[in-house]
Amino acid sequence: MDQEHTYDVVVVGAGPTGENLADRAHAAGLSVAVVESELVGGECSYWACMPSKALLRPHTALAEARRLPGAREAVGATLDAAAVLARRDDFAAHWKDDGQAEWVRGAGLDLVRGHGRLDGPRRVAVDTPDGSRVLLTARHAVAVCTGTRAALPDLPGLAAAGVWTSREATSAKEVPGRLAVVGGGVVAVEMATAWRALGSEVTLLVRGDGLLPRMEPFAGELVAEGLTATGVKISNRVSVSAVDRPAPAAPVTLTLDVGGELVADEVLFATGRAPRTDDLGLETVGLAPGDWLTVDDSCRVTGVDGDWLYAAGDVNHRALLTHQGKYQARIAGAVIGAVAQGEPLDPAPWGPHRATADVEAVPQVVFTDPEAASVGPTAKEAEEAGRRVHVVDYDLAQVAGSALYGDDYRGRARMVVDANSERLVGVTFVGPGVGELLHSATVAVAAQTPISRLWHAVPSYPTISEVWLRLLEAYRDR
Repeated sequence: MDQEHTYDVVVVGAGPTGENLADRAHAAGLSVAVVESELVGGECSYWACMPSKALLRPHTALAEARRLPGAREAVGATLDAAAVLARRDDFAAHWKDDGQAEWVRGAGLDLVRGHGRLDGPRRVAVDTPDGSRVLLTARHAVAVCTGTRAALPDLPGLAAAGVWTSREATSAKEVPGRLAVVGGGVVAVEMATAWRALGSEVTLLVRGDGLLPRMEPFAGELVAEGLTATGVKISNRVSVSAVDRPAPAAPVTLTLDVGGELVADEVLFATGRAPRTDDLGLETVGLAPGDWLTVDDSCRVTGVDGDWLYAAGDVNHRALLTHQGKYQARIAGAVIGAVAQGEPLDPAPWGPHRATADVEAVPQVVFTDPEAASVGPTAKEAEEAGRRVHVVDYDLAQVAGSALYGDDYRGRARMVVDANSERLVGVTFVGPGVGELLHSATVAVAAQTPISRLWHAVPSYPTISEVWLRLLEAYRDR
């Protein structure tokens, strides 16, 4: 080893999760080293949340203007693709992490650049860019916050074809003439939306029966209608069996299992995520390389003696969302701080040391047109968990605020109520602008709010939020 250093806590991964966990541990008075092998700020900052939403927002703004007489006449027919891509580049900091690295140092954390691997209990060995090796020893805890990578299927010709994953889809410098998107989840529908708006001819190939299978069925149906209206071609119950690209700049040919072929200039495979644990040294602490890291509600990894190893964010597979990773980081940081100071952990389900929201109140927004937003379980998931539920649906177009928001507004809201406790457990909204409704639903679900109390949360008129009153009336009158 060229260098050896000891800290209270070593965090592997400097994405939003790792940054938050390190910050919370430091706030508890602990010394912290943060290890990063790529860009400080992680997937979200450069290849996911920020660049993808920067690509999507211009389309949404233009679509909203087109729904309003007077505004539609004032806007152009198409987006300026070069301007959209330039703004995307700004939000991705032009793929430079100087600002994020400065934040880490300014927060009192030590940044160690290089590839970190576990090297036995409480030890992380880092191979640095200059070829040296640094051994970091943790007095109290090591936290793995390495996130995920795109999972690609094992198909003939795929490895040599140079296909897009989510990284290429959010960072591409040119608009492809023809784009095939393989998948039906969030990445697939968002990127189909973005690149179609920028001028690509987009074909969406979906293995299942519809889009967004983890949300209420009507969410995928309404998003599919929105995509189709913009010209996206959607084929359900179709899988790709082979990929062929004879040269780097040549078109890609997809062989379909239903027969026939599809030719595109680029192909995005949005077919899931895999944990970044295959080269992490897990075998040195008795865990299997490449596996998701199983944790308890305090984000401590199970199956490792000594309660010193933590995993937060996507790598533990509890909720693959940036905001949930940051939430877990706050929990784990508080736990590490309490344990280091000899304080007892609070066992309460909604206390400071348990990530209960990962199970009960996970929010998510899909930034398509229309938007789809949900928190808590779907009606089916709640029933499969043994709950007796009442389901209330309401047509968002019937809310006064929706009609004012834009002509021909289409949308739907669903409220899932536990029939025994009469508490709200799940909410889904689909429609233009509903992403900004979601936090009110998240607060209500996380607070386990009784329906009787929600009557006293009066929505402002005339806003789309009035849907809350309509849902309560429908529940009362069911």
